[in-house]
Amino acid sequence: MLFNHDSDLVGLLQTFAPLFSERVWPFAQELLLGAILAPGKRTVSSILRVLGLGAFVHFQNYHRVLNRAQWSPRLAAQLLFQQLVQAFGKSGPLVFGLDETIERRWGRRIAARGIYRDAARSSKAVTNKTSGLRWLSVQLLAKVPWAHKIWGLPFLTVLAPSARYYEKRGRQPQKLASRAKQVVLQIKRWAPQRALIFLADSSYAALELLAWCQHLKVTLITPLRLDAALFAPAPKGARGKRGRPRCKGRVLPKLSARLESPKTKSRRMWVDWYGKGKRKVEVATGTAVWYHSGKVPVPIRWVLVRDPLGEFESRALLSTNLTQSAQEIVELYTRRWQVEVTFEETRAHLGFETQRQWNQKSIQRATPVLLGVFSLVTLMAHRLQQQVPGSLRPRAAAWYPKARVSFSDALGYVRAHLWKKDFCMSAQNSDSRKLRKIWLNHLASLLCYAK
Repeated sequence: MLFNHDSDLVGLLQTFAPLFSERVWPFAQELLLGAILAPGKRTVSSILRVLGLGAFVHFQNYHRVLNRAQWSPRLAAQLLFQQLVQAFGKSGPLVFGLDETIERRWGRRIAARGIYRDAARSSKAVTNKTSGLRWLSVQLLAKVPWAHKIWGLPFLTVLAPSARYYEKRGRQPQKLASRAKQVVLQIKRWAPQRALIFLADSSYAALELLAWCQHLKVTLITPLRLDAALFAPAPKGARGKRGRPRCKGRVLPKLSARLESPKTKSRRMWVDWYGKGKRKVEVATGTAVWYHSGKVPVPIRWVLVRDPLGEFESRALLSTNLTQSAQEIVELYTRRWQVEVTFEETRAHLGFETQRQWNQKSIQRATPVLLGVFSLVTLMAHRLQQQVPGSLRPRAAAWYPKARVSFSDALGYVRAHLWKKDFCMSAQNSDSRKLRKIWLNHLASLLCYAK
């Protein structure tokens, strides 16, 4: 084991020890710490180099943690979820961001690879496509006290292959909405007594998913099409009347027509706008039944949001919880932007998209673990901050004023603690009881090379 047993972070890492056998756990632990300490690419070879294990002959043991060892990523996600709730979500409803991201990968051996629209490089006028893997990620949107901001903390990530992947195997393609239903049910089972709120983009505004969330008594907030077919609730049928009961009432005006109509009753309110403080918007709201032929009718609360200054386009939101206020719906949905921030942070600081595994089991494990490292680093920084309040500060400069702590600050804070406590190179503090012999041999070879 590469780190000191007296380390303050051992208790957090030991949470995941029951997932692995006694023989595999030391290798898994070192891979996890190496993924935090390694700069640049997050390949197994780069992790071994940063740990001083470049000369380790049985390096294949580390690869086998991903491609052969018996352990469950789903149980790992559950343990990480429990740690996040205990640290950042002890009270109130749990708010989650639900979104997919594309891991750009090429290679014939990657069976689940597909061609997808690259949202980060596309616009309304230009559509760019890329080869890669599509991942559906769930993130806990919670306020991190020492960052004074809401962060997106990933804990459950599942592969969502394209329709071509299922067709080649003679299986029925599974849509994103169907995959999202499985994810929502899993989280509901992990936290059956808590109020759950999911925030998603328009890809998840599907009637079957909305009906599923209402069945589970879970709130889902998504954008709503301005031309959606909305109806009044179905009138109660008369007793003794034959035939099926009505599932909808009279047709309601389109939301696009409500935007243009001067009769639409709207009011101005101040809402928290994408973490940039209060902003005044015009809001109109109401309830309706969203219905499409052949689908289950779903009662929803719709909200129209308009900018009096005209800086952004008018939009519509829906919530499966009819008792929510319009202000709550708008302020909750603006948190969803933190999901995109987390994806970008993992690409910039955790080497997302730099993995080079070809084994199918490795592919399905490496990316969810790498996204989970984002949350693990946040938990580590949180524990260290609790022990020494105020020790984590933003790394600002004269040319770069910075008021809030970012993830790069938290990552540097955790790395400094690991290097100082567990990989000390001071002459006064011997490392002989902390490090393996191979680490010392590696340092000796470096010194000889320097001479």
